[in-house]
Amino acid sequence: MGGQYSFMRNATYRCGLRLLCLALACGSAALTACSSADDELTRFIEDTKKEPGGRVEPLPEIKPYETFVYAASDLRSPFLPSSPGSGAGLAGVRPDQKRNREFLEQYSLDTLKMVGTLRLSGQMYGLVETKDGLVHRVTVGNHMGQAEGKITDISPSRISLVEIVPDSLGGYMERPAALGLNE
Repeated sequence: MGGQYSFMRNATYRCGLRLLCLALACGSAALTACSSADDELTRFIEDTKKEPGGRVEPLPEIKPYETFVYAASDLRSPFLPSSPGSGAGLAGVRPDQKRNREFLEQYSLDTLKMVGTLRLSGQMYGLVETKDGLVHRVTVGNHMGQAEGKITDISPSRISLVEIVPDSLGGYMERPAALGLNE
C-alpha cells in the first residue's frame, strides 16, 4: 500500500507543478497585454498633446433679470372663473327675449347670401337671398341669423353685423360677423 500512496503523492505533486507553471504563464501574458495597452494609451496622449489646440468660444453674455411689478391687483384674477352669467366680454350683454323676431332670424347666417345693395331716398339697403331663392331687403338695425345678429353697417361689398353668442362661462358675448357679396 505504501507504493501506491507515494505514486499518488508524486502524481499530485506533478499536477500541482503544472498548474503553477500554467498560472505563471497566464499571469505574465496578462501583464504583457496590460503593458502593451498602457503603451498605446501613452502614445495616444503624446500624439494628442502635439496637435495644435483649438479656440474655445466665450460663453454668451447673460442679461440681468429685469423685475416686473404687478400693478393689476385690483383687477379680476385670470386664474379664477368669473361669476356665472356675467359674460366674459361685456357685462350685461344678453339676448333680448321680449323683442319680436324678424323673418331672417329663422335662417342660419351661413345659409344667407348677400346678392347686392339698393339705395332709395339716400338710405342704403342690403339685398339678402335665402336658401329658398327669395330676396329680402335689410337695413341697419335689422336682425338676421339665429345668433341675435344685428346689422351695424351696409356697404356695396358686405353687410356687417354683431351677434350675441354664449361664452364658455355661462354668460354671453358679442361677436362680429359679416355677409360678403358673392359675384
